[in-house]
Order: sequence, then C-alpha cells, then structure tokens
Amino acid sequence: VQLQASGGGLVQSGGSLRLSCVASGRAYTLGWFRQAPGKAREFVAAIVWRSGRSYLADSVKGRFTISRDNTKNTVFLQMNSLKPEDTGVYYCAADRAGSSFYYEMFEYEDWGQGTQVTVSS
Repeated sequence: VQLQASGGGLVQSGGSLRLSCVASGRAYTLGWFRQAPGKAREFVAAIVWRSGRSYLADSVKGRFTISRDNTKNTVFLQMNSLKPEDTGVYYCAADRAGSSFYYEMFEYEDWGQGTQVTVSS
C-alpha cells in the first residue's frame, strides 16, 4: 500500500489543521504516528477501514478526530486546539492484516513520507 500524506503546516497554538492520507490500496487499519525532534515516534490515532472504529492516544483525545472516506481511499486527521507539544512530523501508516496492537509501530507494514506540523506558542 502506497501512502501519501499532506496537510501539514505552521499554525499558532489553539489553531487547527487537517491532515490527509491517500492510500493506493486497502488496508485493515490506517494509523497516524508523529515524531518530535529528538524523540521517538509515537502513536496518535488509528481507524479500522471497514468498520470505522477509531482509537486515539490519550494526549490527543478531545482535540483530534480520525475519519475516513471510503470513496476516496483517504483517511483524515482533524487536529483542533493544537499545542506546541503537537509539533512534529506526522506519518500515516497501513496495517494490512489488522491487530489489536494498533498503537505499535511494528504492526504497520507501509508508511507514508510524513508531513511537518509546527505549532507556535
């Protein structure tokens, strides 16, 4: 599965951005991860393609929403009330087989190129 992420940018604290990830094929789960400078990549959100069941990291609950558009093979990450600590490169990833470990990087076989999100204070 090839993945193309877009939608990143520079925004002030409290602002919003919507990231998109277009997938060339179908996967069981699509996830978003992020990596801040000098830190490990971490789970942000995931969505099961068929059912739409979604999962969010505790740090983004109440602020971020993940959704998908089956007709466009696209997953969205709506990010509201952004904070400086949300800054990082955001990657979308595809898990072809599905697993309960949706928050683990090793479950995802395919990765997009990443899109930079910068939140200024």
